[in-house]
Amino acid sequence: MNVIVATNTPATQAAKQATETIPIIMVNVSDPVSAGFVASLGRPGGNITGLSLMAPEVVGKQMQLLKEVVPMVSRVAILANPGNPAIPLVVQHERDAARTLGVRLQSVEVRASSEIDGAFAAITTERAGAVIVLADSVVLDNRTRIADYAIRRRLPTVAPFSEFAEAGGLLTYGPLLADQYRRAAPYVDKILKGAKPADLPVARPDVFEFLINLKTAKALGLTIPQTVLQRADRVIQ
Repeated sequence: MNVIVATNTPATQAAKQATETIPIIMVNVSDPVSAGFVASLGRPGGNITGLSLMAPEVVGKQMQLLKEVVPMVSRVAILANPGNPAIPLVVQHERDAARTLGVRLQSVEVRASSEIDGAFAAITTERAGAVIVLADSVVLDNRTRIADYAIRRRLPTVAPFSEFAEAGGLLTYGPLLADQYRRAAPYVDKILKGAKPADLPVARPDVFEFLINLKTAKALGLTIPQTVLQRADRVIQ
């Protein structure tokens, strides 16, 4: 085996535990420094390099957009899989952003699809006014179900990737995943030509996408401010 491509934080963690010698190209990792995958973005060291999602910096923007669309919201639920090692750091950044905007957060755990019913029951009981969905394979695989639950309970949602808006979520803002995968290919090429991961800086996202699902907004009885609509990269009618 010449190189391993790991497509998220759990996969990168598993690859790191499996080998200290085979080069690993990580993709879609929220914070590779805090996760212990690299020493720094500029000088990774070790056998891992690739692309960071820069998720901690993105979450503040998501919270801001949610507050612009639902200005009266004061309590927001965070739907996340605690088994994903990337989640605790992202949640901490969500809490920092929430304090700045005067929003209280409620953490709701969902480790498997079987826990989604209970998660939304807890959200309803705590009277959250909106939901932030943190990216993870469990929630990605169940995005349509999660979006349907949120609409039935009249809960605006914001998530990192466009797939959520396409599945019925209200807002998404984050790196464009297709671009992340495209930019991983040159890393693999350089490694196969003899470059060392330790010498290849970790790249940050350079293409972000903001989507609004107007059909969902209508179902929720929300009017999206024109100032927010004008900033959207795509609007789903």
